[in-house]
Amino acid sequence: MVLTNCIRFTATAAGKFGQRELLCNIRSLATATVASTPSTNSTSSPSGWEQPRRQHASYGKMSGWQIHAYGVPQEEIQFSDGIKMPILKSPTQLLVRVKAASVNPIDVAMINGYGASVLNAMRCKDGGIEFPLVLGRDFCGEIVQKGLGISSRELEVGDEVWGVVPVHLQGCHADYVVVEKYCLFKKPSNLSKIDASAILYAGLTAWSGLYITGHLGDLLGAISPVGGGAGKKVLVLGAAGGVGTLAVQMLLAEGVEVFATCSPDAMQMVNNLGVKYVLDYTDPAHVQNVASVGRFDIVLDCAGKGTEYANEVPWLYDQYITFNSPVLKNIDADGFAAGMYQNALNLVRNNAAALSTRQGLVKWGYFVPAPQGIAYLQRLAEKGKLLPVVEKVFPYGSTPEAYERVAQKHLRGKVVIDFE
Repeated sequence: MVLTNCIRFTATAAGKFGQRELLCNIRSLATATVASTPSTNSTSSPSGWEQPRRQHASYGKMSGWQIHAYGVPQEEIQFSDGIKMPILKSPTQLLVRVKAASVNPIDVAMINGYGASVLNAMRCKDGGIEFPLVLGRDFCGEIVQKGLGISSRELEVGDEVWGVVPVHLQGCHADYVVVEKYCLFKKPSNLSKIDASAILYAGLTAWSGLYITGHLGDLLGAISPVGGGAGKKVLVLGAAGGVGTLAVQMLLAEGVEVFATCSPDAMQMVNNLGVKYVLDYTDPAHVQNVASVGRFDIVLDCAGKGTEYANEVPWLYDQYITFNSPVLKNIDADGFAAGMYQNALNLVRNNAAALSTRQGLVKWGYFVPAPQGIAYLQRLAEKGKLLPVVEKVFPYGSTPEAYERVAQKHLRGKVVIDFE
């Protein structure tokens, strides 16, 4: 199949660029090969209702899963085979046919309205709309079209890639997705499409928490893919989830002494990842057991405990980093000015309490779609030192069930949608 870009130009534009250059650019932009997709059909689920399957893209349309309002996943996730295909809007963008994608807690949170004020403002600033909204942050797929600013030495049509979508943009739970070059790398050849689709969002969250917020590898670890942190001591709370399972593997690969907490039924799994010191967080004695270890360079909260928890436990640390940030929640509730004031107040109050007890700094960690972070994860994956724990793979037609499983929480690794 061939995608044709309709290019308009005026006599003024022709005069400006010159006939030869303009014709050359039009010829380069005009076509791109698109990988074939399965034919349109449906299959029956165990419950008897017809499940949609991915459609053959035609006349600029594709299939995908969208929301048209905020609410709960089982009510708002809707299938459509008439979604307008995304198009390249800059010379550094690529169009990717999605083969597999994961469902992350941020997807469920966004359906519930999390971050709506800020994310919608960013989306509209980039020329987008609030609804309908396609979710999905990380994926594996095949390049079907690329902008003129991307050389063949970097990426080529037909390459298998893995990538990530910034949270304010239309996501990847559809046949096709457009992303900027910095969000897309060639898929490690030793990873399956399922494993490749389950790493980047959670992995970049863990990486940014450790290396950008936590400075585990000093400045070089934050601005390059070198990692770092050998000989340091880190406690990971919630080590059995999507972010936690990847965080402990990253730390172990860097020679960090890792301690972890999780529920009792997940302890063996975390042990199998290579963590020697695993504690049952449901056992009240674990608080004192952790305290007896001594001071940690970082306590990484992947369990959603939040900043208040840092002051409730008698642990010593240089930094307590949580991904349960109240920033977007406060702005949603109080508006930008009042919300940011509340955020600053929370951070000052929590740090004042921690420092008064000789504990360390309390910080917030975030997902950051940084190319050096993707390069770091790629290096570990290619060396066989990073592999996601995938709890369950859902077929494309069962995407709402995948969302529902993530909404139930207490995941053992990641949930993935297989598009093929």
